[in-house]
Amino acid sequence: MKTHLISQVILKYLSGLMFLILLIFIPAGSLDFWKGWLLVGLVFLPMLLIGILLFLYKPDLLRKRLEMKEKEKEQKQIIFLSALLFLATFILAGLDYRFSWFQVPSLITWCASFIFLASYLLYAEVLRENNHLFRIIDVQDQQNVISTGLYRIVRHPMYLATLGLFLSIPLILGSLLAFLVMLLYLPIINQRIKGEEAFLEKNLEGYQEYKNQVPTKIIPFLW
Repeated sequence: MKTHLISQVILKYLSGLMFLILLIFIPAGSLDFWKGWLLVGLVFLPMLLIGILLFLYKPDLLRKRLEMKEKEKEQKQIIFLSALLFLATFILAGLDYRFSWFQVPSLITWCASFIFLASYLLYAEVLRENNHLFRIIDVQDQQNVISTGLYRIVRHPMYLATLGLFLSIPLILGSLLAFLVMLLYLPIINQRIKGEEAFLEKNLEGYQEYKNQVPTKIIPFLW
């Protein structure tokens, strides 16, 4: 069983790495795009570390995150829109580098890199706290409401982490235009949260009470 899991992880990791490299450097038209290589390192080095830790300490969670697929029709549409948005963002960032349209200063790239790493640490902490944190909206047997740690502050710390990750990506790549496009992720993630909370209120005992206790979805005092 573990051998199969290792094979799955390696295949997804290497295919994801190759896909990201192609997605960044083909539109850029050059391998000299150092901000592109910076992003590749920022994405896949922490991902490797988190994957190893999950394999060692939470293999069931790792397996479910790899294998489970979204069932809800509305959520499938949201995931599809998110994928299109990401493709557009990376392609535009590469073209922005190639034609020097609206490149941001390197200082912004380094600041965005710090935000990206901080968001990755937040992501890792959420994985540590929540054993039911799957890639799809679902409720498992004996699942309970998580209300400790970060979940005492916001209801969806994972989406806070993903916002930090996703919004920093185009700035790491140095593209203001791509950043403006990525802002469209805000209404997309808001719609996903609405669907997720409606599902959890219906299917997870105690979730409505938890919502009353923690009024903030993602960002304290703002959202």
